[in-house]
Amino acid sequence: MPYTILKKRELAQGTVVENVIQAPRIAAKAKPGQFVMLRANETGERIPLTMADSDPEKGTITLIYQVVGKTTAMLKNMEVGDSILDIAGPLGKPAHIGKVGTVVCVGGGTGIAVLHPITRAFKQAGNKTIAICGARCEDLLILEDAMEAASNECMICTDDGSCGYHGFGTDLLLQVLTRETVNLVVGIGPVPMMKAVCRLTREHGIKTLVSLNAIMVDGTGMCGCCRVTVGNQTRFACVDGPEFDGHLVDFDELSKRLAGYMTHEKESMERYKGECACKAQG
Repeated sequence: MPYTILKKRELAQGTVVENVIQAPRIAAKAKPGQFVMLRANETGERIPLTMADSDPEKGTITLIYQVVGKTTAMLKNMEVGDSILDIAGPLGKPAHIGKVGTVVCVGGGTGIAVLHPITRAFKQAGNKTIAICGARCEDLLILEDAMEAASNECMICTDDGSCGYHGFGTDLLLQVLTRETVNLVVGIGPVPMMKAVCRLTREHGIKTLVSLNAIMVDGTGMCGCCRVTVGNQTRFACVDGPEFDGHLVDFDELSKRLAGYMTHEKESMERYKGECACKAQG
């Protein structure tokens, strides 16, 4: 079936894009925290994207991605009415949602898109939810209004102080931990951010969940590319996750694995730019 792009919106200086896509079968089954494997066209690679939202009544899923490689650049160049070749999902285990008390959801960058449905689900389950959303600067912040609606309290921070608190999400998290009892922390964003959140919560003895967007190829546990070490055991992010106990994740190993293909990704992106330039001139 065609996975048609119904809406397209550029966020955060045009480097982050939101697509609402027709995918009724996926939307009917999707749960917070799950992802899809996507291929833009015949020459695109398979990439994992966590769903920022889904609407089973409308039969749509919402994907928010940052343009960092060839496939995301391809996606950005697609317009409303275009169809994505392949989307497989929903994949991965849904986030564990339950009534636990006070939940602090910390998001950084495009991780906020992943965090949004999880935060909303915790609030709907009867928890007090406090959202902490951070970015390098105001222009890179996304989904402020949506996170405000999804939580009981939403705190904003930027590295440069251009919006909200001048500092990091861990600074605001420490403020919250100091003022009240927190039962659970969920951290989703860049690996250094999640590592810092887990370091802080470990000191306070608070259970912390993270979502790992590791390198994936097939998304079904067959290739082994997404293996991560959790609690000194090998786990596959695609079938065992993407949600894991953050206090057990080997973040240093994860960082090295994520950097393993950076040279190849850069070369692929440069070739794609060259192809686009040739088409424009021709």
